[in-house]
Amino acid sequence: MFYVLLLINLMTFILFGIDKRKAVRHQRRISEASLLACTFLGGTIGAIAGMLIFRHKVSKKSFLVKFGLVLLVQAVVIYLLTVIR
Repeated sequence: MFYVLLLINLMTFILFGIDKRKAVRHQRRISEASLLACTFLGGTIGAIAGMLIFRHKVSKKSFLVKFGLVLLVQAVVIYLLTVIR
């Protein structure tokens, strides 16, 4: 499980970097839905690192709200999974 999460986080980090590069070059971008889906599927640390290192999506309030909701849903899911066990 550790390696799967590591791979997802690495992939999410790279996607944020690619999207930032495309934004600078005015090219077709990676959708926010794709970025948030990768985050939701376990790439939270990679997404946060990508946002901070590439300074990407940190000033877009609508994205930050959606990102916060993804984090909240993840926290609830983790809580429920620990309570059920």
